[in-house]
Amino acid sequence: MALAEDQPKDDAEPLWVERVPPAWWVLGVILLTMPAWANDFILFQVMGWTFILGIIALSLMFLAGYGGMVSLIQMSVAATGGYMVAIFGSSGAELSMGLSWWIYLPLAILIAAIFGTIVGALAVRTEGIYTIMITLAIAAAFFYFTRQNYTIFNGYSGFNLVVPPELFGIDWRQPTPFYYLTLGCALACYAAVSYVSRAPFGLALQGVRDNPRRMAALGFNVTAHRVAAYTFASVIAAIGGILLVWQNAQIAPGTAGIPAVIDILVIAVVGGISRPIGAFIGALIYVLLRTFSPDVLLAFGLSGERFKLLICLGFLAVVFFSPDGVLGLWERWRARRARRGDPLTGESE
Repeated sequence: MALAEDQPKDDAEPLWVERVPPAWWVLGVILLTMPAWANDFILFQVMGWTFILGIIALSLMFLAGYGGMVSLIQMSVAATGGYMVAIFGSSGAELSMGLSWWIYLPLAILIAAIFGTIVGALAVRTEGIYTIMITLAIAAAFFYFTRQNYTIFNGYSGFNLVVPPELFGIDWRQPTPFYYLTLGCALACYAAVSYVSRAPFGLALQGVRDNPRRMAALGFNVTAHRVAAYTFASVIAAIGGILLVWQNAQIAPGTAGIPAVIDILVIAVVGGISRPIGAFIGALIYVLLRTFSPDVLLAFGLSGERFKLLICLGFLAVVFFSPDGVLGLWERWRARRARRGDPLTGESE
């Protein structure tokens, strides 16, 4: 019997570098070199906002795509993290405590995760439309509570002058540093979701999504897995909320208003909830429409305030042609291309 050493080296498993598709390398080069050829508006307002909304939508994608739970509380969880940064850190309001960043950042993520876990513990006892309604009701209650509470959340005014700390002598709110900060956080969150989805917990969660009774019969705690999914998703959303507050340099009840809650759902659905990259694709489409649609409307003699009309039409078009979002359109196009045969040989491409 031949020894393992005698086997040809061609049978060896390829390195992880070789398994990465070329398109991902091209995308990585574009993202890393973007500050060299893009202006500050693109870096800070377009790409920075895309990464932030993508992170928050990623938390919804994790719950809906891998857990089968459509939660509308993710923007409220993100706002909780942002509020905690403003309360425990520094801002233009006297209510802020002025603690160090290494104290208020973990506190903000922890409190936001606790809030999301409590909501998840309530929501997992429902299914389908009832999960959507209970999370939407809690999101609405959070909005009105923050707007009317002046002792903790400073009411309607909220907090202003909430900026990131200057670490390593870098002003992280400048366009280029903030771009790399949001890009790094987006990559970390994407990697975390991708890893968890393939870990035993993520596989069990997908089993719970597909057949909870069978998973319970196999000895899995269905409720615990669903609540833990809310906790993990809340940590992701809290990171996005902190970055959002730093970008805007302020936070107010409108940050977690019902329109913002629905926007996150639209982003996740348009991009596609089947894979993590869909959250960022949807976020990019939304940001581009949100940023440039007023100019398009004005060019046609319409009011620029009706930008939501174009966003709504784009959402309806994507959902009508592909319930799986843009990713679904892309995958169906690839499938048709793969089935298309050569008219001369009859072989597929």
